[in-house]
Amino acid sequence: MEINHFIQNFAAQFDDIEAEKFNPEVKFRDLDEWSSLRALSVIAMTNEEYDVFLTGEDIRNSQTIQDLFQIINSKCQVTK
Repeated sequence: MEINHFIQNFAAQFDDIEAEKFNPEVKFRDLDEWSSLRALSVIAMTNEEYDVFLTGEDIRNSQTIQDLFQIINSKCQVTK
């Protein structure tokens, strides 16, 4: 899994923020559009795209998109 592909998928969960604004260092919970519904969208996307189930705790323990990527990547490694 590549970070850039993950960022594209992550950005697609947002309606009013241009995809170019997203990078690994973005603190996603500080985004104006971030909400519990957005969190559910991200959880659903990771389940569908990567066959990984993120938990609310995973999201709470993450500050940046890179943090989420690392959690998902580690869970992918466990399932292989």
